[in-house]
Amino acid sequence: MSLVQCTKVNKTYSQGKIQVHALHDIDLSIDRGGFVSLSGPSGSGKTTLLNLIGGLDRPDSGTVKVNNLDYATLSSSQLAELRLYHIGFIFQSFNLIPVLSAQENVEYVMLLQGVSARERAKRAQDILGEVGLSGMFTRRPAELSGGQQQRVAVARAMVSNPSLILADEPTANLDSKTGEGLLHMMRSMNTSRQVTFIFSTHDQMVMDYATRVITLRDGYLTEDTQQKVSAGTEDI
Repeated sequence: MSLVQCTKVNKTYSQGKIQVHALHDIDLSIDRGGFVSLSGPSGSGKTTLLNLIGGLDRPDSGTVKVNNLDYATLSSSQLAELRLYHIGFIFQSFNLIPVLSAQENVEYVMLLQGVSARERAKRAQDILGEVGLSGMFTRRPAELSGGQQQRVAVARAMVSNPSLILADEPTANLDSKTGEGLLHMMRSMNTSRQVTFIFSTHDQMVMDYATRVITLRDGYLTEDTQQKVSAGTEDI
């Protein structure tokens, strides 16, 4: 069953007097439980498409649906509520709040949701343990390595059990070994929880871990390939 549906999606940006056609008539359907890579060179439109799927931007024409909800029918506040409860985000630059501890960063989304302090603490500690950060609950981002910070970001995205997680270049600031460990962890969580992951990336390692690789070039969807799980993930 499809979780994400894009139909004839177009997006154009203005850069001064220049019109940049970021996406051209994108038709795309992504099933629940997918581990999908949106790939292509810089300027291909992959981040633009990810932002449209996340409701962070709106298309000029065409429709974007998640959970069968047509974004065009939702107000800005309804879109914000959808993101808060149903979509998790993982960013290249981690986007952790520097003055908060790892646990407090993970709790932040639940605080916005009105979850009680006791429940927030329990769920945050459980998910941090699941991503391998037991004993680091009170550390602030500056006291964590890049890989550990990205694990906090994954925990924050996962803690509310969203149906969809969108990750924009999640391995870009990590060395290859740390990046592979992070991907292995996310693939395991995808398998065990059936959470749909969509990555925007030009990292071949991310593409190798994906079960589906969608390639964009100059705003056009040029290739859509289903693939077997790579050797590095067979033990998941």
